[in-house]
Amino acid sequence: MHLPFELILYATLYTKPAIALSIFKRDVDFWTVRTRLDRSYVHPELDKPGKYFHEATFDKHYDGRFADKPLRYDERQEHLSAAVRAYLSKMHEIGIETWLMHGTLLGWYWNRKAMPWDSDVDVMISESSMHYLASYYNMTMHHFKTPGSEKRRSYLLEINPHCWESGLDQDNKIDARWIDTDVGLFIDVTVLRRNSTSTELSEEMWVKDNHHYAYDDIFPLRDTVFEGTPALIPFAYPDILIEEYGHQALSNRHHEFHYFDANQKAWLPEKLAVTTSKYDQS
Repeated sequence: MHLPFELILYATLYTKPAIALSIFKRDVDFWTVRTRLDRSYVHPELDKPGKYFHEATFDKHYDGRFADKPLRYDERQEHLSAAVRAYLSKMHEIGIETWLMHGTLLGWYWNRKAMPWDSDVDVMISESSMHYLASYYNMTMHHFKTPGSEKRRSYLLEINPHCWESGLDQDNKIDARWIDTDVGLFIDVTVLRRNSTSTELSEEMWVKDNHHYAYDDIFPLRDTVFEGTPALIPFAYPDILIEEYGHQALSNRHHEFHYFDANQKAWLPEKLAVTTSKYDQS
């Protein structure tokens, strides 16, 4: 008997395997990945034992296997925007349920873009989708061309082998990363899990950094656009943002040396100094 293709696809994407496929708990070292650098800018020995993802020594928002210094302000915005578009497009293409969270969701609230002072992007993913990614897409490379340009950008999807573990773990709270292998910027991916020990509906769902959510806070997800690309956001996004950042975050037009220009619908820098990096050439 042949099962319909749709049934096979549903079972693949949305059912949790009885036995998780093995991902070896080891670091992906500098020489294993393809990189333009001649040495690594991460030092795993300085982190706690067991921590999987190691950030760059010069800036925690970069992967030091692919970067040797931070980008300029304008360059960072360009690369983060491209990384978000590529991530959202790829996840939509392969049927992954993922949505904006934390500071990225706050950026969406204001003008459907990442905050210009942010150095990373935060997204969340369902547990069944993470099982699918870990089983079939760990350590895969993805290539995209920027519209109107011949420039090709490359991204590595790397899964933390601790993603199978559901206990509180601050050192491994990031379950996966979508990494720009040209400049080292990344998107942090965390898994939303059911809290099997909770009897309170308000704590029905949680993530490994100890954020708790009601199921109805997240689902059903809302369709929207972020950085010009179709995206998903939590259903009760105002409540989530207020809980995390306070009421003022939804109304304060001055933040991190920027002000929000309602006419341009953009966060603009208050000082020229924020547009430069201490690593820029004089």
